[in-house]
Amino acid sequence: MQNQPRMFPQRSTPIFADGRSVRPQVEHTVARGQLYENGYFYTGLMNGKEADMMPFPVTMQVLERGQERFNVYCTPCHSRVGNGAGMIVERGYKPAGNFHDARRLAEPLSHYFYVMTNGYGAMPDYKAQVTPEDRWAIAAYIRALQLSQNAKTTDVPAGAQVEDLGDIATRLGEPASYAGPWPMPSTAVYGAPTVGTAAGAPAENPAKQPGSKNVVTGPAPTGETSRPPARPSGAQP
Repeated sequence: MQNQPRMFPQRSTPIFADGRSVRPQVEHTVARGQLYENGYFYTGLMNGKEADMMPFPVTMQVLERGQERFNVYCTPCHSRVGNGAGMIVERGYKPAGNFHDARRLAEPLSHYFYVMTNGYGAMPDYKAQVTPEDRWAIAAYIRALQLSQNAKTTDVPAGAQVEDLGDIATRLGEPASYAGPWPMPSTAVYGAPTVGTAAGAPAENPAKQPGSKNVVTGPAPTGETSRPPARPSGAQP
């Protein structure tokens, strides 16, 4: 009973010739759950390159799941609208990527999956926290966020009513500037704030500015509401 023939993790043993208690995987075998038959699904790479496609169909359920996971794992840095001005950036962290700038708009869809899987720059990888299915769902939701800030009249379904964002804000009891662009917070480090260039925060009066965006009226995706009221200076989250 005192000396039992068991193995201790990471300890040596005299039982095997190589002295290791942990045995290597048998050659030419695949462990259960490690088949990874669809390489693109698990890596985001096709022939070693990123591709602008999803490995499975995107439904509203997929987008809602992507939104929910995005709000949990991505918004602290990227914010709810994906402009890179999340709460920890307001507290002095390095600005995160703005999904609405020309560089990110030009990235293929699997680029976002690849970055979530492997990390990029100051961003760590999230493969331990987020499953491959959810990483793809987040990537699809990022595309939906990008469309929300760059939609064209031709994207509107026939018969749908289109309203100005400023008018919607006014109807909800908010100033028209509520629908304007957001500046990068001055507290962010390694980046000079450029007021009015990132998507999402109040400008002086966007209703009077040329190129004011319109939106299609309809319910917000599950779990998403209009932008929360501005927090007083120095308030805690």
